[in-house]
Amino acid sequence: MSLRGVLKIIQRSNFGLLYSLAPASRVCLKTATTHTRHSSSSSETISRYPVPKKKNLPFDIVELMEEVEQKGGFLPNVFKVLAHRPAEFRAFFSYYNALMNKESGGLSKADRELIVVATSAHNHCLYCVVSHSALHRIYSKKTMLADQVAVNYKVAELSAREKAMLDFALTVCRSETVTEEHFSTLEAHGFDREDIWDIAAIAAFFALSNRMAHLTDMRPNAEFYNMGRVPRDKAKASDGQVKYE
Repeated sequence: MSLRGVLKIIQRSNFGLLYSLAPASRVCLKTATTHTRHSSSSSETISRYPVPKKKNLPFDIVELMEEVEQKGGFLPNVFKVLAHRPAEFRAFFSYYNALMNKESGGLSKADRELIVVATSAHNHCLYCVVSHSALHRIYSKKTMLADQVAVNYKVAELSAREKAMLDFALTVCRSETVTEEHFSTLEAHGFDREDIWDIAAIAAFFALSNRMAHLTDMRPNAEFYNMGRVPRDKAKASDGQVKYE
């Protein structure tokens, strides 16, 4: 299978794992043919769909998974679950990278994660609320804010700017009509029109992610619950760490 690009991993901090596209250096010939529903832990089921074993996946996906696991200390279950369809896996993470790891624009990485938490909470997505709350804690250094937003962002300890951002994200999340008044409100808080596109695109993309998590019954890794709350060395030693076979 000839690829136009290979997902490569880069590490920007001790915790944050970011993705970028690099030119393909190999032709991938392997395809997923044999699957198992369970991870290497016989007691854990992370998806109602078959989860492919690494030996049956295309090389570029295996390479990405191994780098993520090596640098992050564990492999997030979203990689394992979406690997059920390799072509869609590549498309998903390519768009994820474009939205969540861009260096331009007025949204910080913490802003982007907070949008995901708020909209995923509205969509009742356990996986995305837990995993992106963890990333928000890491980027923002605020241990409680994502928890507050996940329950009710309207009473969370948000700045006026953050509140306006989440109000608009939820407007998009609920598929409500977007008007020029929304733009005027956001611009009054310092967002330009490209930032507003980013807010909307993140809300829209994670509506897809949330629904795929519901479809697959995707379960959060145990490691996410402590990330940003306890020192990393203690978190890595916590029970429940799962290796991907």
